[in-house]
Amino acid sequence: MLLISPDSVEEAIDCAKAAEHLDIVDVKRPEEGSLGANFPWVIREIRDAVPADKPVSATVGDVPYKPGTVAQAALGAAVSGATYIKVGLYGCTTPEQAIDVMRGVVRAVKDYRPDAFVVASGYADAHRIGCVNPLALPDIARRSGCDAAMLDTAIKDGTRLFDHVPPDVCAEFVRLAHQADLLAALAGSVKVADLGALTRIGTDIVGVRGAVCEGGDRNTGRIQPQLVAAFRAEMNRHARQSAAGVAEAS
Repeated sequence: MLLISPDSVEEAIDCAKAAEHLDIVDVKRPEEGSLGANFPWVIREIRDAVPADKPVSATVGDVPYKPGTVAQAALGAAVSGATYIKVGLYGCTTPEQAIDVMRGVVRAVKDYRPDAFVVASGYADAHRIGCVNPLALPDIARRSGCDAAMLDTAIKDGTRLFDHVPPDVCAEFVRLAHQADLLAALAGSVKVADLGALTRIGTDIVGVRGAVCEGGDRNTGRIQPQLVAAFRAEMNRHARQSAAGVAEAS
C-alpha cells in the first residue's frame, strides 16, 4: 500500500486528484518533527477533502514517555476522523516504556472505534536520539495490541531509511512483524530507487512525502498528483516483477 503525507488541506486536495494511485492519506505536520501532529480541525478538513473510500491516517507526534498524554492525543486523532493512528515512540528509551504508551493508545482508540488501526512507529536512526531499537518495534506492537509496526527517520537531514537500517535489517524487521501477525510499514526519505528492495523484503505499507513533492523537498515543496501517479506506477512495476520471479521459482 502507498501512504502519502500532505501537511495541509490544499495538499490533501492535490492527493484527492491522485486518489486512484494511493491507498492512505496521512496527516502530519513536518514543522513539528518527523511524525509531527497536525491540528484536529486539519484532520477533519482533510477527511472531508479526500474520497470516502480512502482511509485517513494521522500522526500523534514524536511523543514523550507520558502514556496518559499520548492516549488522549491518540483519541483526539480518532475523534477527528483518522482511522489509522500513528505514534512515534521518540521519548521511549526501553521496550517496557514503549509498551506502556502503546497499550494506553490502543485502549483509548479502540474503545472509541474498534475498527481503528493503531501503528507503533519507531525510528531507523534510533541510535541518534536514544529511543528503542528498531528491531524491538514488532514485539512492542504485538505485546501492546497494535495492528502494525513502522519505521521512519527521526532526523530529516538528508539521510534515508537504508542509510541507518540496511535492506537486510529492514527485511528482518518485516519478518518479525509478519511473524507477529502485524503489517510492516517503512518510510524515511524513501525514493523510487528504493522500491525494488522494499518490494523484495515484503513491505506492506510504503510511506512517502518528499519523493512526491516538487523538487523532492518535503518541507518547501508541494505534493504533485503526477508525481504520486509516477511513484505508484513504479511500485506496481516492481510488484509485477516480484510476482513473476516467484512464479518462475515455483
